[in-house]
Amino acid sequence: MDWLEISGNWVLLPQRPTAIIHFLGGAFVATAPQVTYRRLLERLALQGYGIVATPFVNTFDHAAIAQAVVRNFDRALENLYETQLRRRYLPIYGIGHSMGCKLHLLIGSLFSVERAGNILISFNNFSARDAVPLVEQFSSMFSVEFTPSPLETNQIVAQKYQVRRNLLIQFTNDTIDQTAALSELLQTRFPGMVVAQSLPGNHLTPLGPDANLQAGAVFTPFDAIAQWMRQEVYRELHQLERTILQWLNPLAGF
Repeated sequence: MDWLEISGNWVLLPQRPTAIIHFLGGAFVATAPQVTYRRLLERLALQGYGIVATPFVNTFDHAAIAQAVVRNFDRALENLYETQLRRRYLPIYGIGHSMGCKLHLLIGSLFSVERAGNILISFNNFSARDAVPLVEQFSSMFSVEFTPSPLETNQIVAQKYQVRRNLLIQFTNDTIDQTAALSELLQTRFPGMVVAQSLPGNHLTPLGPDANLQAGAVFTPFDAIAQWMRQEVYRELHQLERTILQWLNPLAGF
């Protein structure tokens, strides 16, 4: 499988995909998700999930970003249906990391979309002052805030969010995670439909291209060290992958 750029999205499509995953990354790493989240996305693709990762550039208008993301995703999906998918219906799941969670929440609240479920990893919903340190220097002169603001975002989700099935994932060493508040909000809206998981790791655990550390023709101590490094580096990421895959298909037995 090779990554393809389609209508501003990066697409990775198995031969017979069982579902489509719409992926949105974090604020400062979302411009090249096929690189920054390569390992995670390629593992999901190997298990039969088509990946449509939509890059975006962060601005203060998060609602406008969500609208642009939906537009680009729909264009890519239409292209795939006309070519490789041949109009065969596939369920669509959203996966977001960090700011990508907020965008999926806005998409599921403000736009008419069909989603079989959303997976929201390391959600945070900070104000501009807290998320962007430079803003604090100008806040006394200018009124600068994300649109919608954190409070407005919570109100929109509480009143309008339409995706009933959700998996929320937080990491034990993530100091900027706000998943607990989101879990309470979604449990109130959709009782019994929200699963919350706490996994070892930190806010950057989902990131990282595959190291591709391969042993040579003759196995050496350096190969042993390389394999040990690979195992340690990806232990937490591998647990994240397994958690996602088990929620997507509980009967697969990963």
